[in-house]
Amino acid sequence: MLTPPLTLASVYLVIILSGLSATHAAPRTPGSDAEVLATVPARLSDPRGREMAALRAAWRAQPKDERVAVALAQHYFEQVAAEGDPRYIGYAQAVLQPWWTLAQPPVAVRVLRAKLKQFDHQFDAALADLDAALAAQPTLADAWAWRVAILMVSARYDEARASCERLVPLAPPLLGAGCRAQVAAVTGSAASAAAALRAALQDHSAAPAEEKLWVLTRLAETEERRGAHAAAEAAFRDALALGVPDVYLQAAYADFLLDRGRPSEVMALLQDAARADVLLLRLALSARLAGDARAPRLADELAARFAAARQRGDSTHEKEESRFLLALRGDTARALVLAQQNWAVQREPADARVLLEAALAARDPAAAAPVLAWMAASRIESVTLHAMAARLKAGS
Repeated sequence: MLTPPLTLASVYLVIILSGLSATHAAPRTPGSDAEVLATVPARLSDPRGREMAALRAAWRAQPKDERVAVALAQHYFEQVAAEGDPRYIGYAQAVLQPWWTLAQPPVAVRVLRAKLKQFDHQFDAALADLDAALAAQPTLADAWAWRVAILMVSARYDEARASCERLVPLAPPLLGAGCRAQVAAVTGSAASAAAALRAALQDHSAAPAEEKLWVLTRLAETEERRGAHAAAEAAFRDALALGVPDVYLQAAYADFLLDRGRPSEVMALLQDAARADVLLLRLALSARLAGDARAPRLADELAARFAAARQRGDSTHEKEESRFLLALRGDTARALVLAQQNWAVQREPADARVLLEAALAARDPAAAAPVLAWMAASRIESVTLHAMAARLKAGS
């Protein structure tokens, strides 16, 4: 992301944010420069907490100072990955209100606006902002990284690969290798992608923890899709051992554990993580599987969050709600509709699985046709997806 100094490790945020239920409040402009927009929990003994407090104070003093506003909005944005609380997106957008509707905002604002737009699944608008920023400054590594990530979510792999090549000379070596490998991993070269990720981690063992976390998470997912479960779990555990707060990693590992029939471990992993909708979903699923007495309460809380989002006209939670309806409410028909709507917007392996599961439950193979076409075109190697596809084709 681009708030000097450049921090590319957080490119993985787009994956997290596009998958989170966007339950943030609509942005609001403060009534006066002295109004406190939000009180964000942070210990002043924590360096990041002190930095956030200082930025908020500076922004309150000069709310139209571009540099200060971008820095504060960037910090809010990064908190979503750490905590999974999407309200920070609303806070970030509110800070950027003086420039939000400008046709030609400053480049730094434009890149950050693209990140916030992609959170709401406004992928075309986000790409337009990134392209405009890159036209002005072609060496913006952060913009190239986010372009890759959005193109991956949209299953535009040739374009993502081309953008990776523009990113590689600008990025730290570990992230450059990871960029290439993440495209290869879903386009028929999973084994070589996993090998490349391992080699990059070995060659750049002194890389920052955030960079290693991103690469290890990609490695874990790649190995899981290949059916190499022991290798996947080792990568997940190595990523967790880095101690970097990361909602996407927790959700991915929770799904891995659920697939292995280990719900009690999920509950231990996520016991203090219910603020994020994506983690509350995994917690509710694990409680149901474990027969935990809290299961009904967790499911009801999740249902209330989805209902509140719908009342606001928010449709960015469809993948999670589809899983919820299928596994915890038994509403096969509605789960399938949401899975189809979600697939129309974002097309990653996790989105494919949700639609395949819903189509299987509904005994509606035709509903899964777009995913089957994507699987054939991308040549993705996924033991789970191909097993589901075989069941659909067999009519089971």
